Amino acid sequence: MNTYGLLIITGLLLAGIPNSTAQNCGCSPDLCCSKSGFCGSDEQYCGVGCQEGPCFLPPPSNNVDVGSIVTDAFFNGIVDQSDAGCAGRGFYTRAAFIEALGSYDRFGRVGSEEDSRREIAAFFAHVTHETGHFCFIEEKNGASGDYCDETNTQYPCNPSKNYYGRGPIQLSWNFNYGPAGVSIRFDGLNNPEIVATDPVISFRTALWYWMDKAHSVIGQGFGATIEAINGPLECNGRNSDAVSSRVRYYTEYCNQLGVATGDKLRC
Repeated sequence: MNTYGLLIITGLLLAGIPNSTAQNCGCSPDLCCSKSGFCGSDEQYCGVGCQEGPCFLPPPSNNVDVGSIVTDAFFNGIVDQSDAGCAGRGFYTRAAFIEALGSYDRFGRVGSEEDSRREIAAFFAHVTHETGHFCFIEEKNGASGDYCDETNTQYPCNPSKNYYGRGPIQLSWNFNYGPAGVSIRFDGLNNPEIVATDPVISFRTALWYWMDKAHSVIGQGFGATIEAINGPLECNGRNSDAVSSRVRYYTEYCNQLGVATGDKLRC
């Protein structure tokens, strides 16, 4: 769950230091400026989010219609497994997902049709695990936690707000609400509550996080997406039950969508 994205982001920043110049780059012509503002030449610099330099070109999109795969039957089949009294009932709808999807035209549309189906299955497996079959809009007992990284001066916390998990992938921390708001065009730092009150924005935050963190690694297997979403808390034996839950949902949805799971399911 992205509640613990601080560990992931810190690791990425530290990884960039040896070849870095300064924030906003100013790299030599043979180096890429990463999304974090550092210079380098491998995937983390020239891949997703590369700002300038010899950036790797993204693979072309295919012609898959994601909406024809995420049918009413598929979507409602997830929702119907939650308790009838859940807050997410009536909030999370296929219509809201499809509207949010319009902002992310590469989701489920890279590689072969089988690759697309695997990505869709992976996304909904994580969403199912995070929300209890679309039951929870907000993190249980989230208000009692501290989700402000005061060292992040780019996205400073509003002291009267709380950045606990909200939405399909439980967006958390000021350093996620801030850039998500910039990308999606809502005030993530001063109005984080909108992720739990506007279903389209809620789905957009989940898709934003997925495209930023997990989309580029789906080709490495489902386990790589677990690492991207909640690796520090679950992978390498830290929480095997949670990993098994995610894998179980992924396998179930791959079966429903008629595609093989592929290898490397665990992290």
